[in-house]
Amino acid sequence: MKIHRGFASDNASGVHPRVLAALADANTDHVLPYGDDPWTARAIDALRSAFDSDAEVLLCFGGTGANVIGLASVTRPHEAVLCADSAHIWTSEGGAPERFLGGKLVPLPAHQGKLEPATVRAALKPGRGVHQVRPRTLSITQPTEWGTLYRADEIRALAELVHAHDMVLHVDGARFANAAAASAASLADCAPRLGVDVLSFGGTKNGLLGAEAVLLFDHALAVDAAWQRKQATQLASKMRFLAAQFIAYLEHDLWRELAGHANAMAARLATALDGVAGVEFVCPVETNQLFPRLPPAALAALQADWSFYAWDEAQSIARWITSFDTRAEEIDAFAAEVRRAVAT
Repeated sequence: MKIHRGFASDNASGVHPRVLAALADANTDHVLPYGDDPWTARAIDALRSAFDSDAEVLLCFGGTGANVIGLASVTRPHEAVLCADSAHIWTSEGGAPERFLGGKLVPLPAHQGKLEPATVRAALKPGRGVHQVRPRTLSITQPTEWGTLYRADEIRALAELVHAHDMVLHVDGARFANAAAASAASLADCAPRLGVDVLSFGGTKNGLLGAEAVLLFDHALAVDAAWQRKQATQLASKMRFLAAQFIAYLEHDLWRELAGHANAMAARLATALDGVAGVEFVCPVETNQLFPRLPPAALAALQADWSFYAWDEAQSIARWITSFDTRAEEIDAFAAEVRRAVAT
C-alpha cells in the first residue's frame, strides 16, 4: 500500500536545510557541555531579542519536557494547573506534568479549544482551604489543539484575570510560530507584552530536528527552573546542537517563513474544499490544522492512500495538518481525492 506524505502531523515533516546546515557548522571541534558553549549563549541572546525580554531561557528537546519544566517551575505540589479539556497537557502527555510538578491538572470546558474568562473565573471561587488544591497556574495553548487562535485581547484578559488572583499564565506554544505568523505579529507582541509569564516555545513542529525553549519572563519565577530541567532529563549534554537550531530558526525570521507557508497550505486546502457537499469544517481554519467532518466511508477511503488521523471517530471528524514543507501540488491532489471520496 502506497502512503503519501499526507497530513498526519507536522511532526512527520523533515528538517529545513538551513537548520541542517547550522547543525553541520556546529559539529566542529570540542566545546564544553551542558550549555557552557558559544552557540547556547548566542541562541539565548537571539531568543531574548526576538521576544524583547531578558527572560530566563532554558533550551530542551521535547515538547512535553518543555511543558513540564515551565509548569513545575511555577507550580508547587499542593497547587493546581487549570487548562482546557482539550489541552495537550491533559489529553496527550501521559500524566507527565502531574508526575513531575506533583500538583493537579484541572480541565475546564472549552469552546474550540479556547477558554473563556468566565469559565476560568468560576473555577476560582473560594474552596475548602487545605482540603483542596489551590489554583496557581492557568495553561492555555496557542494556537489551540483545534487550530484556533486566541486574539491578543483574549490573552490579555486571561492574564489580567489570573494575575489578579496571584496566579501565573503559561502558554503551551508547540505551534506558537504558526500563531504569530497567522496574527502577523512579532513574537514579543504575542507573549510578554500580553502578560504571558511562561512560554513553551516550540520548534520541532516547524522545521527543527528537535528543539524547544522555555521562556520565563519574570526572573522571580525562574529560581528553580534549571533544576526542573535537569530532573526532567531535558538538560542536553551537547547543548550546542539544540542552540544551533534556534540560531538558524530565528535568523532572518525563518520561523515566520516556515510557519506562514504551513498556514498558507492549510488555507489553500480549506479554500479548495469550501462548499463541497459532504465536507464540513467544524471550526475555523486559522493556522495549519484543519478539522473536517466527512462521511465515514470517505474517511476510510482516503486513509487507504493518505496519512492522517481520525480526530473524533464517533463524530467522523478527521485532523489534517500541513507543514513547512507541504507542497501546493500535494494540496491540490488531496483536495481532488477528497471531492471524489465524498461524491462516491
